[in-house]
Amino acid sequence: MSAVKKTYILKLYVAGNTPNSIRALKTLNNILEEEFQGVYALKVIDVLKNPQLAEEDKILATPTLSKILPPPVRKIIGDLSDRERVLIGLDLLYDELREDDS
Repeated sequence: MSAVKKTYILKLYVAGNTPNSIRALKTLNNILEEEFQGVYALKVIDVLKNPQLAEEDKILATPTLSKILPPPVRKIIGDLSDRERVLIGLDLLYDELREDDS
C-alpha cells in the first residue's frame, strides 16, 4: 500500500541576485526535483523588492527557506548547500528513516 505524499509549501527569501541567493535557489530546485517529485509549491521572495513580506515573516537573514506546510513551520538559513540539513529541516529525511524501520 503506497503512503499518501505530503504536499510541501515553501518560501525562499533571497536578497537580489547575489551568489548565495542563486546557489540557494539552484540547490533547492535540485532537492525538490529529486526528492519531492511535484508535491510542492515554492514561492521565491526577493526581500529587496518586498521588504514588508520579510518583515511580516520575521526574516532576519537571507537566503532563508521557510517550510509553511506541513506543520510545524521550519526555517533554514544559509545557501542550502548542506543537503542533509535541508532534508532534516523539511522533515523529509526523518520520515524516510521512519518508513525504512517499518
